[in-house]
Amino acid sequence: MAALYAIAIGILTAAGIHLLLRERVFTVMLGLTLLSYAVSLFLLGMGRLSIGQPPVIAPGASYADPLPQALVLTAIVIAFGMTAFAVVLALRSLGLTGSDHVDAAGHPEAPDGHPAAAGNAADKAPRP
Repeated sequence: MAALYAIAIGILTAAGIHLLLRERVFTVMLGLTLLSYAVSLFLLGMGRLSIGQPPVIAPGASYADPLPQALVLTAIVIAFGMTAFAVVLALRSLGLTGSDHVDAAGHPEAPDGHPAAAGNAADKAPRP
């Protein structure tokens, strides 16, 4: 069972990294989400989740460590905030550049035919 768990974490990590290296913003956000799932599973697996054990330590008794569950809950909240922030940045970038490419090195044109609001002020200044 541990091997299956490790394989699942590896597949999520590999898929997340593969999607992070794509050129579209949506696939990059999916990659970040998959990586956050992999980290949550990793933290939960490293905590050796025990079922039916009390979370309070009694002298000489076995107990369930509540720290991994707390870390996973924190990771879920942070991942949600990170995803929401990435969506807002992606929408802002799409509105300014008219493109959903991550690099925007080609300074694409907006849908109305005018140059997009990419680049710095020196690029937009008239040349003598």
